[in-house]
Amino acid sequence: MSRPLEGIRVLEVASWMFIPAAGAVLADWGADVIKVEHPETGDPQRGLVTSGLLPGGADGVNFMMEQPNRSKRSVAIDLAHPEGRAAFLRLVEEADVVITNYLPAAIAKLGIGVDELRAANPRVIVARGTGQGSKGPDAERGGYDAASYWARGGVGVSMPDSDGWPPGQPTPAFGDVVGGLATAGAIAAALLRRERTGEPSVVEVSLLATAMWQVSPMVIAAKLYGFDKIAGQGRSMSPNVGVGTYRTADGRHLMMMLLQSDRHWADFVTRLGLPEMATDERFATDAARQAHHAECLELLDAAFASHPMSHWREAFADFAGVWSPFQTLNELYEDPQVVANGYLPTMTAANGSQVALVASPAQFDGEPVRVERCPEHGEHTELALIEAGFSWDELAVLKDAGAIG
Repeated sequence: MSRPLEGIRVLEVASWMFIPAAGAVLADWGADVIKVEHPETGDPQRGLVTSGLLPGGADGVNFMMEQPNRSKRSVAIDLAHPEGRAAFLRLVEEADVVITNYLPAAIAKLGIGVDELRAANPRVIVARGTGQGSKGPDAERGGYDAASYWARGGVGVSMPDSDGWPPGQPTPAFGDVVGGLATAGAIAAALLRRERTGEPSVVEVSLLATAMWQVSPMVIAAKLYGFDKIAGQGRSMSPNVGVGTYRTADGRHLMMMLLQSDRHWADFVTRLGLPEMATDERFATDAARQAHHAECLELLDAAFASHPMSHWREAFADFAGVWSPFQTLNELYEDPQVVANGYLPTMTAANGSQVALVASPAQFDGEPVRVERCPEHGEHTELALIEAGFSWDELAVLKDAGAIG
C-alpha cells in the first residue's frame, strides 16, 4: 500500500528536535522531506557525539540525529549567500510545504519569510514551530522544550513534586517529539484544505501551546478549584485501591487501573492469593474498601511484595482488568505488542550498524512504519538541485562560490 503523503515534497529548514521531529513523521507518512543544512555547520545536533554531549559508543551512531531525521534527504545550501538563497527558492518552486523553527529575525535576514516563499510558489504551505507562539512580548525569543514546554507550559508542576522541587524533565526532547507530532498533523490538515479549496495555509505550533494541551484538564481544573500545581500525595490518599502503583518482591513496580473496581474485585484478589477479600464485608464493595482503606491497602501491598514481577506477569496474563508493569526501556524491545505492531523498525546506519528507531504512532492500512537512515550532511545536494532543473555547470559555479556544499 502507498503511504498517504507519497508525492508530497517538504523542505525542512530546521535544527535540533522539535520541527525535525515533524519532518520525521511526514517522512514516515511517505513525504519526500529535504533537509536544508548549512554547508559547513549543518544541523548542530550532528555534533553532539563529537562534542561529548552524547556517548560515542554504539558504533558512533548519533541516535539523537537518527531518530528525528530518518528517511530524509540532506541538501547543503548557504541561505545567507545570495546564490544559495536563489537555489533554495528554486527548490521552493516544486515544494508543497516549507517547515522551519528559525527565529523571526533569522527568517527576515535570510529572506525566507512567507511573502518570499509565496513569491516563488503561491501554493506552498508554510509551517513554523516556535517556543512561545508568534504573537506577544516573547514571540522573538527562542525556546527549548525543557523551558517552553516543561517549565513554562505547566507540565512540570503537573507532576507531584519532591521536597518542594518540581521534577526535572524526564528525558531529552520530551516536549519536542509531541510538538513535532502536532505539527505534522496540522500540516496534513493544511494539505487537505489546499486540495479542497486551493488555499495554502500558514501553520504555527508552539511548545508552550503543546504543553498546555498536554495538561489541559489540569489547566482548566486549576482555575475552577483554585490550585496552582498538583500537590504530592501518598498512595494512601487514593480512594480506590484498584488504581495505583504496587511494588513487587524484586523491587519492580506495576500499575493497576481498575476504574470499575467492583467489576474486577473478586478475580483481582483471587489472583493475588487473597480470595477471602472478595467476600469480607470490609472489602467486598468499593464503598466498603474506601471505609477500610488503610487495612485494604496494607493487605494488597503485602501480597504484591511476596512475589517477583515474573510471578505477577504470569498471574495477571489473562486478567480482564487493565494493568501493566512499569517496563524498562530495554524491555520494550521484547514487548510482544511492540514486536507484533512493528513499533521499533530497523534501519541500516551509514556505518553499516543495524539500529532500531521508534516509529511515529500512526499506521495506515495495517502497514507498519518503514524507516531509512538519517542522511549524511549534504548527501543529496547535487541530486535535489538537478531535480530542480540545475545543470552540472551551474552546480559547479554554486559550489565554487560557496553557496552549496
